[in-house]
Amino acid sequence: MKQGEIWLVNYPEGVGHEYFKERPALIVECDKQMAKTKIFTVVAMTSKVDNCTDDDILVTNDKYNNLFSDSVIKMHHIQSFDKCRFIKKIGKIKDEILSEVKKYLKLHFGI
Repeated sequence: MKQGEIWLVNYPEGVGHEYFKERPALIVECDKQMAKTKIFTVVAMTSKVDNCTDDDILVTNDKYNNLFSDSVIKMHHIQSFDKCRFIKKIGKIKDEILSEVKKYLKLHFGI
């Protein structure tokens, strides 16, 4: 498991606007930190591209990311899960998209 990979993750039952069920998620935690723990930080993804907000990042499906359809990285949906919730690797995002994600995370956390 590495930063920038897209995994199918089993999200627990949520409340309100939280995602739940199995869905793709982008690993955003750095590889060095993941080596220290079995809890990994991800950002949820959805194929509902019509619900895209200004902070979301569009990912066009291709053979690199192996997404079923064009998808959106929902940048406000940052969560950490135990490794046991990660079902299978789907693919990986391109470096330029990962750079956009990192830029947003700095803004989100004010760092």
